[in-house]
Amino acid sequence: MAAPPARRAWTGPGVALVLGAAAIGAAIAAGRTDLLAVLLEPPAPVSWMLGSVAAVAGVWLLLRSSEQVGSSREATQLVRAIRLVFLAVAAFAASAGWFIGSPVPIVAALVIAGVDVLETTFFLMVAQARR
Repeated sequence: MAAPPARRAWTGPGVALVLGAAAIGAAIAAGRTDLLAVLLEPPAPVSWMLGSVAAVAGVWLLLRSSEQVGSSREATQLVRAIRLVFLAVAAFAASAGWFIGSPVPIVAALVIAGVDVLETTFFLMVAQARR
């Protein structure tokens, strides 16, 4: 049995963001204050690898979004497709941050992704309630 659409809104990217933020928060609370510096400004080879992975993830998210927009029949499907577009923007911002070696685009990517997941979850709940 499939989960109700309102509950499906929290699967995938939303759960990953919440778990990732919780893991970083727990590490900082445990005394690993250097963790953010390691994640935001890693050594050059790691930075290039993370940037490449984020860029590929951004392209994959855009392709997946375009598939969903083309085959959508309901408002909830369009909201999910738009969610993927904004997550792709966040992935490209993180990629740029790792490529240029600046933590500012990476933090902006986290803000973009977090706001997007919260906003589209709200829109999914509204669209589901109106049905």
